Amino acid sequence: MTTRTTRVATALLGGAAALLALAAPAAAAPTGTTGGIDVTAQRLVLEPTGQGYVGTLAATVTNRRPTATSVSLVITEPAGASFATIEPGGACLYDRLVANRLVISCMGDRVEAGGSVTFRLGFHVWTTTRDYPMVADGGRIEVVPDGAARAADATGFTTLFRSTTGSLRKPRPYVQATETDLSIRGGAVALSRQPDGSLLGRMPVTVRYGNDAPTFSLNVEAALPSGVEVHHIEPQDMPSFPNWFTVPGGRFMPGEERTFDVFLSAPAGTPAGDLGTGTFTVAGSYFWGADPQDVDPADNSTSFAVTAVDAS
Repeated sequence: MTTRTTRVATALLGGAAALLALAAPAAAAPTGTTGGIDVTAQRLVLEPTGQGYVGTLAATVTNRRPTATSVSLVITEPAGASFATIEPGGACLYDRLVANRLVISCMGDRVEAGGSVTFRLGFHVWTTTRDYPMVADGGRIEVVPDGAARAADATGFTTLFRSTTGSLRKPRPYVQATETDLSIRGGAVALSRQPDGSLLGRMPVTVRYGNDAPTFSLNVEAALPSGVEVHHIEPQDMPSFPNWFTVPGGRFMPGEERTFDVFLSAPAGTPAGDLGTGTFTVAGSYFWGADPQDVDPADNSTSFAVTAVDAS
């Protein structure tokens, strides 16, 4: 499945995750460190919730230099699309992917000479909770002084997923899917004549998210008969456009199905009768130039007949 990886309208999403998903990748950070500022972190423990696992990691930055210094944090998340928040801190940018996990650069805070600041990093892994604990390695934090070209210090951290029974003992490796498992279903739609002569019709559409591959949103391309276009969707929490829209409701849990209404329109003067066949194709949006492939592209599309009917 080939997807469009840039969406101008995604900037309208609001919130850090939506904006960051479109950030162009930056050059890879050097691996060496310069010293003078230290970063330490304990393990991250994720707690099971009704929507995956949620947890907060404390990372402490200590300034051993003789002057106050502002710092940024470069965070390699332990699971794809899991980084959520930083406090205190400012804007973040998604830099690049490492093993299908995002590396995020976040403005940190000012650290006084000889002082320390503890940052609270929030993570949310959208996967099915299990009755056994899990573990993920590969999380990493780098601290970069203001104006520096490379990190002053870095530390790794281990992530534990607490079981639904409350256990952290004998964890199994957490393995996140890398390819999506999406499907979409629709049906024939009849566009009815409106008082102004135009046509409008409603079609229920169901989208299913089959696994925990990381994405931030699902976009649907619409290939429609001449003159027919997407009018709007309901519920609508994102703008829609004549030939594409974003599935409403935000991120999905594995196995979740979501049904919503797509309204199609055609201009006044369109004759009644068969207008042709339309197709909707769903795809995940993750990172610039690296949107995931799907395990079975055949069910990523649904085709449907479009007809126009005059008022009786």
